[in-house]
Amino acid sequence: MINLSGTVSKGWLAKTLGVKFDREYYFSPNKRYEIDCQCNEYILRQFPDMQLFYSESNLGRLNYYSKDQVLIGGIQPNMILGMLLGAEFIPNDDKDADISSECLAGKNISNLPSPEKLLNHKLIHIFDEQIENVKSNENSRLCPIPPFFWDISGQAAIHGVLTSAQKFIGESIFIYMMTHPQQCEELTSWIADAYIILCKHFSKWVGGINSVHVGECSSCMISPELFERFVVPATSRIAQALGPIKLHSCGQSTHILRACSNITNLCSLDIGGETSIAKIREIFGSKFHVSIAPIVRDFSSDTPLAILAWAKKVIKENDNGELTIVYHLEPDYNIDNVYALYEFVGKYYA
Repeated sequence: MINLSGTVSKGWLAKTLGVKFDREYYFSPNKRYEIDCQCNEYILRQFPDMQLFYSESNLGRLNYYSKDQVLIGGIQPNMILGMLLGAEFIPNDDKDADISSECLAGKNISNLPSPEKLLNHKLIHIFDEQIENVKSNENSRLCPIPPFFWDISGQAAIHGVLTSAQKFIGESIFIYMMTHPQQCEELTSWIADAYIILCKHFSKWVGGINSVHVGECSSCMISPELFERFVVPATSRIAQALGPIKLHSCGQSTHILRACSNITNLCSLDIGGETSIAKIREIFGSKFHVSIAPIVRDFSSDTPLAILAWAKKVIKENDNGELTIVYHLEPDYNIDNVYALYEFVGKYYA
């Protein structure tokens, strides 16, 4: 069976509704709740039959979304960790936020603070206080969703150790893996420990952790050998500490699939649309759950021919396995192509 699951981007909502995702949006729970409700109410009216809702790209899940939830520190995971390391938060009114680049560039990795000390950072205290205020308000029905979580499901969300390292050091990380492997292993290990500490700290507000979405966006850019050395051990430690792993890789990731299978407690893959579903089924079997994102340029095309050809190929290769097609609605997407994809998949299973 194949399902479709979509989220709507800040860029699309800013263009359509004129809402602004400024600094107050991220750091005022009341403002956040007001705008999130406005966005989701509009989406429900506009797309009543498409199971769409507003979230960071496929992090929140509609089945676990509550109208009473308010995101506290609803900022992408590597940005939060980056801010704890001194990066500046950079909001953008009409698109995703960011942080100042390469906050660890040129710094001695051995001088990083112990991950436990991150909990003493002012930013963590701000988030803790905001959660407490929402929880203690007897006149409020709101449910606070803490940092590193996006709904009430108990699924934590972090960026992968390599993707985070690239954010903090820059593209030099790909050279350092070959020229300074020991330091890179120290950094990826530290990043894993930091995410473990932070997720455990905030998990008490969602009743614990039952799985972890690991956004290893950069993994498609390295060889299987480098993936084995720098990604597999650290990600396996995260799984051992927090729970089953849903691993995301943005681009064509066929070459690292065998290496991915060595990650401890890997329960799901979330991969880019050029990755071979046939190879995934060969390695992981038909019952292993996979999410796949259509190729972006196909959504922006003038006609649905390309995206329908892609969907036909994916369905054939999937061989009746458990598959979800995921997408994130962006301003330049041709909405007719989205409708065509829904119609095609619906007819296939009619």
